[in-house]
Formats: sequence, structure tokens, C-alpha cells
Amino acid sequence: MPVLNRIAAFSDEMKGWRRHLHAHPELSFDCVNTAAFIADRLQEMGVDEIHTGIGQTGVVAIIDGQGPGPTIGLRADMDALPIVEATGAAHASTIPGKMHACGHDGHVTMLLGAAKYLAETRRFAGRVALIFQPAEEDGAGGQAMVQDGMMDRFDIAQVYGIHNAPNVPFGRFLTNPGALMASVDTAFVHITGKGGHGATPHDCVDPVIAVVGMVSAIQTIIPRNVYALDEAVISVTQIHTGTASNIIPEEAMFCATIRAFKPDVRELLKKRFHEIVAGHAMAYNVEARVDYDWGYPATINHAAEAAFATEVAAEVVGADATDGNTNREMGSEDFSYMLEARPGAYLFLGTGPGAGLHHPAFDFNDDASPIGASFFARLVERAQPLA
Repeated sequence: MPVLNRIAAFSDEMKGWRRHLHAHPELSFDCVNTAAFIADRLQEMGVDEIHTGIGQTGVVAIIDGQGPGPTIGLRADMDALPIVEATGAAHASTIPGKMHACGHDGHVTMLLGAAKYLAETRRFAGRVALIFQPAEEDGAGGQAMVQDGMMDRFDIAQVYGIHNAPNVPFGRFLTNPGALMASVDTAFVHITGKGGHGATPHDCVDPVIAVVGMVSAIQTIIPRNVYALDEAVISVTQIHTGTASNIIPEEAMFCATIRAFKPDVRELLKKRFHEIVAGHAMAYNVEARVDYDWGYPATINHAAEAAFATEVAAEVVGADATDGNTNREMGSEDFSYMLEARPGAYLFLGTGPGAGLHHPAFDFNDDASPIGASFFARLVERAQPLA
């Protein structure tokens, strides 16, 4: 079956929601106005319960079905990014330095569209928990909502989410039955030597040489310590030191993003990273401090739920536009915390050609909203059918 007719009928209303959200982005946990907008729309739809302030600014709304049954969770993230927008759109960000460059405005709209349909029709048993989450980009809002007791408080039995995928064919769903996205850790290394004149390096302890040695050695961790079929990535993304061409600086720093799928590989990368920094600090006679931020875990789908979600996606867009065995990727996502707490699955929805995620020219494709909303709605009706 294609997009649900009732959802298609209010697609213009969904476009209006999305463009309002796009014009009024908020960062991290500071999603106060976004949450209020969502709560107002949910109240207009006649959902049964609206709970705010979960995980700081998260919203959970409940829609009761017809008759007893479990509760299924549907999640959308709602925070934006600290990027100066360059779309030139009429609905562009009105807040300088902030924009929805990852499509979370579209994710909220998909879930609101599903909520409107489900609140009207209620062709399901049990309950639906609509989860609107802050701080996916920065702050682990998914973890905050789980730690706030969301899963137990609302008795959520399983949970699902969608992320838009630009430059994937429009309307194509992608997922897999296991690890879909990587864990992400971040290391900041601060090195202290002894500064001085560039003409007298023998009187100095040069942190620049130490940085060069550490960065080069860190790039050997994966090819020489990790089994070749266990994908992992270490990318050094910043190096900062020095102020002038004739001064050996006192300090230097670098940072790296570190990604893996398996917990034991993740632990190995951390261990070897610390060992290499410590060993090189001794070799170069510098002091080195590592601030290692243990970030989001890998996003690992549950096999049965991923297979079920794939079936539902095929109902909406067709089997030819659904891939239930897509390749995993090295990006990360804090929906991982919800999948650690409950069975469920995460899917990508192709939105066609356009600027990539986190690009200042990115704008969500509004034509994808009815597809995502229809997927969520059918997921509920299929997971919790009426007797």
C-alpha cells in the first residue's frame, strides 16, 4: 500500500509544521519553544496524555488504542545545529548561527503526522508513546530520557525511529538486523613541553614533535591491533599549537574521533590510544593529559524488530524500495540508548538529491514527511492489531 490517504490529505499542514520548526531552530537541551509547539499541536489532535520535561525538555505523548495491549514507542529528535544557514529559503532560520541542518524538523513532522492519524483512527490495541527527544546532536538526550525513567514510566515494550537520508533515492527505506551505526568516542590530548626560541631547540622541550609522533603512531592502532573484519575508525580532526615562526611553543593539543561497532574493539581502541600517548610522552620528555569522552554506543537493531519494520516499510513504499540488509555506517546516533533499553529498530528514509547532512545548504524534503508518517502509523497498526 502507498502513503495512507488520510495522511496525504493533510500533507500541506505537515509542510507548514516543518517549515515553522525550520525557521525557529533550538540547540541541544534548549528545545523549550520547540517542545511547546509540539505540545500545542498534540493537544489540538486530541491525544490522551502529554508529558513534558522528560530528559529536561523531552516530550512524551500517549494515544490510547481500542482495547488492552502493550505500548509501542515512536521517536523523533528535535534539536538543531550551530550552523549559519545558506539555503536562501523563505522558511530559512530566523535565529543567526542556528539551523536544522540534519532534518530533525522533518523527523518531528513525520511523528506529528502519524500522531494526527492515529489519534483520529485508533485502529490499534494498547497504546502508542510518541517520543520527542532533545539533544541528539550534542548532549545525549536519548540517554537522558531513558535515565529519567521513560521506558518504565510509560511501559514501553518496543521502540522505533527514522532518520532522513539525503542523496539516497527518494522514498527508499534502509535498515539491517544488527549494528547499523557506530559508537563514537572523542579524545582530547593536551601536551606540555618547554617553550623557547626556535633557534635554540636544545634549550626547549618541543611539544610539536611530540604531537607529530603521537598522531602518526595512533594511525597504526587499527591496521595493527584490530581484526581486519571489525570495522573501526580513528580520525585526528584538530591540531593546535604555536603562535609565531620563530617560537617553539610551550603547549600543543590534538583531538580525535574514535568509532567502532563491537564493545571489545571500542575498549581496545581506548586502551591503545592511552598507551601510545603515554609512551610518546615519555619518549619526547613532555607531559600529556588525555581527556577521553566515552560517547554514544553503537546503534544496534534487534533482528526480529528490524525484519518487522522492513515488512512494514515495504507495505508503504514497495519491496523494491526497501532494503533490510543495508551496510552499516560509521556515523553515530543516540537512539542507541533506547535500543539498549528496549527491543526495536532504526531506519533511514531516502529523501533524494540535495545537500548532505550538517551542510549549511541542507533543507529537508517535505515530500518525505507523509511517507515517514505512514510508516509510523502502519507500524503501530501492524504491531498491535485489533482483535
